[in-house]
Amino acid sequence: MDNSAVRVPPWRCRIASVWYRHMRVYLRNIISNGLPPFLEPLIFLAGIGLGLGTYIVSMDGMPYLQFLATGLVVTTAMFTASFECTFGTFIRMEFDKNYDGILAAPISVRDLFTGEILWAGTKGLFFSTSVLIIVASFGIIDEPASALAPLVGFLAGIMFSCLALSVTSFVKTINHFSFYFTGFITPMFFFSGVVFPTSRLPSAVRPLVEILPLTHLVRLARAACTADFHWSLLLDLAYCAAFVPIVGGFAIYRLRRRIVT
Repeated sequence: MDNSAVRVPPWRCRIASVWYRHMRVYLRNIISNGLPPFLEPLIFLAGIGLGLGTYIVSMDGMPYLQFLATGLVVTTAMFTASFECTFGTFIRMEFDKNYDGILAAPISVRDLFTGEILWAGTKGLFFSTSVLIIVASFGIIDEPASALAPLVGFLAGIMFSCLALSVTSFVKTINHFSFYFTGFITPMFFFSGVVFPTSRLPSAVRPLVEILPLTHLVRLARAACTADFHWSLLLDLAYCAAFVPIVGGFAIYRLRRRIVT
């Protein structure tokens, strides 16, 4: 057979094939996979509304329930992308050996993990949309501009999948992910402006909070949900635009070394 006659699919098709593979696996259990994104925000907001909402009337110039809901739009994307590209990636790589079969096709390591990042971004879009539907149905958020919030969820999925893949490239045993979630993801949820404004933090801590990716995403999502757009959001967008290629490129570099060797 003449090898020169074999045509390698274009990079867009290779990346899309990885995305499509993950989508097909996800849809096999659509009820168990698709229902929790609608139930979790409902339970969380109901608990907060009946609990803290009774004592905290407003936060940062808006009802506290609305303040919290605008942050949950992106935190749900953060959690799903983090789980997808830590536990999910590790299981596919070390236990199920799915990547061995995928890389046997004309797909590079870069194609593989770029498709994985895009899939995590798609899940972030879906989960953010689910939260938005729930909070909008109860009148918590009713701004037309809130339709842009799921796009921030997509961006959150992309960013946190890049970060999660970087962590996965170092992890040797699946139990070590507990340190990442307990020591980094959970504290970030509380100190990035989701539960209370970052302006309430001590002045010495605020510069450290600006390093966290969730801080910038919460600002973008809250601006979309409240139609409160201002020029400083361009700095948040610039942070996100720099974060993805830097952290994502590092993650793919590390994972290529791990898989190939």
